[in-house]
Amino acid sequence: MKKAKGDTLLIKPVRENGQAAKYLGPALISITILSLLPILYTIYISFTNYTIYTQGSAKFTGLHNYIEVLTGPFSKIFLPVFGWTIVFALVSTFGCFFVGLILAMLLNNSHMKEKGFYKGLLIIPWALPATIATLSWQGLLNTAYGAINTLLLNLHIISTPIPWLTNPECARAAVLFVNVWLGFPFMMCVCLGALSSIPKVYYEAASIDGASRFTQFRKITLPALAKTAYPLLISSFAFNFNNFNTIYLITKGLPPRVSTQWAGYTDILASSIYKLAVNFGKYNIGATLSVLVFIIVGTISFIQMKASGQFEEVD
Repeated sequence: MKKAKGDTLLIKPVRENGQAAKYLGPALISITILSLLPILYTIYISFTNYTIYTQGSAKFTGLHNYIEVLTGPFSKIFLPVFGWTIVFALVSTFGCFFVGLILAMLLNNSHMKEKGFYKGLLIIPWALPATIATLSWQGLLNTAYGAINTLLLNLHIISTPIPWLTNPECARAAVLFVNVWLGFPFMMCVCLGALSSIPKVYYEAASIDGASRFTQFRKITLPALAKTAYPLLISSFAFNFNNFNTIYLITKGLPPRVSTQWAGYTDILASSIYKLAVNFGKYNIGATLSVLVFIIVGTISFIQMKASGQFEEVD
């Protein structure tokens, strides 16, 4: 069939008429200035002796900073803080997920008439500004005048105030609790969406076959949740690995360590980097730790995504 001359519409590819550059140009320039150049500059600083005292005369030192961080004097910061950072990220990520999953399964009950009210109530930690909520918890956990200790003392549950922010174990437990409290509503919403997408006939068929509730959860619920939750768990782990706000706003990394002045018991790598760069002017060590954090988080995320098949194309 031959088309009339007037019916033929010639559309040039976007790359040929230069329209792509007009639309993508501002975004690419912004990404380059705000993201790429700072990353490259941080990598450069990590190979120099750039500090607050050598700003105008910094010299290239090669791998000296990395050797100091991994095996030298600064290993007293990196190794203990790195271990606590892993624990903090894992407990926060899976704590948020399991608390959110349990609450989502309870709210997914079609016979619960008040579930709309409970959803609104449980989503409050996510709706509140994170900075305000975190600072509020700092006041609630204060040893001297905090509402938590006051309530426990008045109820005669404890006889002496609990040193939430001054004892290493209590401070770590406190920041973990607050971080889970701030993060579980997001996971709850994700799990609610995933649970609502599972056809009820699956559970009905499993019940007829005599499957227990635990078997239904293991064979039906978890596989359905994995497709949605697994990528979010990976991104949540990366976020918590660098979660500066919760640590710094509640404890500022305190209580202090006796072995080193650079990091406290609740400091994670992100807050330690901030202290090294801002408080002590050790820009080279801070940049070195930043590069190592990027490599660690990137490697862990890539391995997890690869193992879960997230990079595989669906036919």
